[in-house]
Amino acid sequence: MGRSTGPKHHMCRRVGERLCNTDKCPLVKRNYPPGVHGVKGRSKLTGYGLQLREKQKARWVYGIRERQFRNYYETAISHKGATDVVLLQLLESRLDNLVFRLGLAKTRAAARQLVNHGHILVNDKKVDIPSYQVKVGQIIAVDKSSSSKSYFKELEKNWAQVMVQYDWLARAAKEFTGQLLALPNPEQIQQPFDIKLIVEFYSR
Repeated sequence: MGRSTGPKHHMCRRVGERLCNTDKCPLVKRNYPPGVHGVKGRSKLTGYGLQLREKQKARWVYGIRERQFRNYYETAISHKGATDVVLLQLLESRLDNLVFRLGLAKTRAAARQLVNHGHILVNDKKVDIPSYQVKVGQIIAVDKSSSSKSYFKELEKNWAQVMVQYDWLARAAKEFTGQLLALPNPEQIQQPFDIKLIVEFYSR
């Protein structure tokens, strides 16, 4: 299964929770599933249904295809440590996610475009792969040749005022640069899905 190509807020309404990064999410006004029968309400999910829903939420949040998501799980179980923690750390250390977390883009989809178009450097080397796994200590920056573009000129106006709310990330106040200081733990990230249920789904 590929990335969702339906309406922007379709998944928000489907799961009954706000998963997007916009202040204009229609979930507040239409708090029922999409479709002509949505107004009848949501049926109670089984244990499997709950696990599947949480996995679909995470896929939607990070914009990841099913095969790629399973690969992250397979990688997580091969590492030392709790599988749920390692899985979340793999997702969070994706380059597109960190570009988003640092405030270089308003959404992960926009961050993915910045990476795809070659605007982002990691340790002074251009990386155009959104799924690139950033390592602790590596520095993320905007290519100087890109900083003169209108997008970054507009971003520059409020760059110093935008605060990064994560103690595992650092960001320069006057330059488009940031650094991954540490791999985050689940309690440091407020995500709209239960990572433990996702691990249960794949470990069935």
